[in-house]
Amino acid sequence: MINAKFYTADGFQDTLPGICAFKKKTEAGLRELFRLHGYKEIETPGIEYLDIYSRPGFVPEENLYKMTDQKGRLLALRYDGTIPSARYAAGIKDFDPSLLPLRLSYIENMYRFADSGGGKQNEFTQAGVELMGAEGPDADAEVIALAIKAALSAGIKDLQISIGQAKLFDGIAVELGLSDDTREAIRNAINSRDTVTIEKTCDNLGFNEKQRELLLMLPDAQGTYDLIDAFRSRISNANALEALDNLKEILDALDEQGFLKYVSVDAGLMGGSVDYYTGCIFKGYTYEVGFPIISGGRYDNTVAVFGRQMECVGFSLSLTLTLTALLRQGMSMDEKPVDAVVGYEAGRRAEAYKIVNKLREEGTSAMIDTTGKSQSELNEYAAKLGITKVVFVNGEEN
Repeated sequence: MINAKFYTADGFQDTLPGICAFKKKTEAGLRELFRLHGYKEIETPGIEYLDIYSRPGFVPEENLYKMTDQKGRLLALRYDGTIPSARYAAGIKDFDPSLLPLRLSYIENMYRFADSGGGKQNEFTQAGVELMGAEGPDADAEVIALAIKAALSAGIKDLQISIGQAKLFDGIAVELGLSDDTREAIRNAINSRDTVTIEKTCDNLGFNEKQRELLLMLPDAQGTYDLIDAFRSRISNANALEALDNLKEILDALDEQGFLKYVSVDAGLMGGSVDYYTGCIFKGYTYEVGFPIISGGRYDNTVAVFGRQMECVGFSLSLTLTLTALLRQGMSMDEKPVDAVVGYEAGRRAEAYKIVNKLREEGTSAMIDTTGKSQSELNEYAAKLGITKVVFVNGEEN
């Protein structure tokens, strides 16, 4: 029988010393990056009331870690950073709309039941930003550009950002006269890249070849300006054309910043289990992990659920998946050894304390031997750990 107290729960894991040191250094770099872009960090509670997340269109309740408080009220562990940020923004006292947009950032652990594999965990660290009270492609592009910078700052070199638009499919569905049930069936088929179901649906509806081609472009077509032009020549719905305009202007802004090489338009990207996106949607990928390391988009109606209308766009970077990708891509995260170790013979402890403290004041990482090793034993110990400086206090010249 397995003694469970010696193991971590399913979906959870220890962070080893070298990886932990790299992670904390990366977090510090991301905090500085966000600060330099005008984003102010907040920390939200690790536990929220359940209905913060379980409102229609937010998070499926089965994906939440649930518990109760002493009064029996349902609670949930923090699922993401966006919904708590929306709750916070809606509750700001003495709110002054003239001070918008509000720029918030966070680096926190999230908890959710999810499919395992590919480095995905039920507890993971996300870093993200929320740009609140700003609408339009310039705001979208600011957040996407910052997501790219965040991934590059963390060490990702092979990065691909896919950008979609929630309004594109909605406009096409109206143009084709799809019923609610058919629209949902095709939406699910597009999300799963299931062209067979789309073709069968087109046959059942008696669509002509142009209509079939338009729907089949959604799960398969990717590109940049060429793809936008291809869709523009096939549709007339105003909302769909507005979505294409939004994508083009985002690409223009990213091109002006030198980031177009990381970006492609994915017409089939329409959101996933969290369904509060209202405009642009984007995901970031790198090789060696099977899930996006970046997720983001526009969610103009979310803050209003908590009582205040505020257009918003944001992203999150999974640091846990990012570190998994970097390790699989061959990056070394071995912890740097301590620079020095100080040992001493009997009666020389006070002198050893002075030496080790002086080394630390000079910026040298140093530890003192508390196990009574001899000089030869200390040399052997230091060699095994890669410690380059050994000081042994014995009354002789050191």
